[in-house]
Amino acid sequence: MEKTVNYLSTNSYDTLNTYTNTTKNVWLVFHGIGYLSRFFIRHFSQLSAEENYIICPQAPSKYYKDNTYKRVGASWLTRENTAVETENVLNYIDAVIQNENIDFNTVRFIVLGYSQGVSIATRWLALRKQFCHQLVMISGVFPKELGRTNFLHLPNLKTVHSVGLNDEIFDPENVKLQENRICSYFPKTQIINHNGGHILEVKLLEKYINI
Repeated sequence: MEKTVNYLSTNSYDTLNTYTNTTKNVWLVFHGIGYLSRFFIRHFSQLSAEENYIICPQAPSKYYKDNTYKRVGASWLTRENTAVETENVLNYIDAVIQNENIDFNTVRFIVLGYSQGVSIATRWLALRKQFCHQLVMISGVFPKELGRTNFLHLPNLKTVHSVGLNDEIFDPENVKLQENRICSYFPKTQIINHNGGHILEVKLLEKYINI
């Protein structure tokens, strides 16, 4: 017999730069599978430190990535007990945002998901009815269970969908289907693909801000 239990849990997260009255953009960024937040957040170091404050949550499920048991990665969710694990992750993100105490009336709030992080970013916005100015989805899969009605609280949301044209994970036909689906949900979507593979193209980060 499988049973469940509630308990208190502690998890870390990383930030980059300092949130001040000169901050123009606050980024909430979700890494992909295999990352740790302290390494993923380094991708954003090219942005102006004075104008950009980065918050990078840490996926809770950690594992060893190789047989030497030295390299550690992390995963947000699996197909096992997904509904409960999703709620746990969303509760954690809620706590991160509450702890940061950001005044979202004075900054541009950008939510970015890379790879598996796309599924977390979109679920958090949809299921928690959270506000953001912009949603950036990079090399990830939009959750099947989410539809346009889940985002009615964000009627003017600007979105970016970006995939590497040489991404070994995604079939071009499926990418096109997802692009069409997202554009039907978010009319203000911009498709900004690049010639790389399954990567976050850091050269495009500045471009996302100006959309």
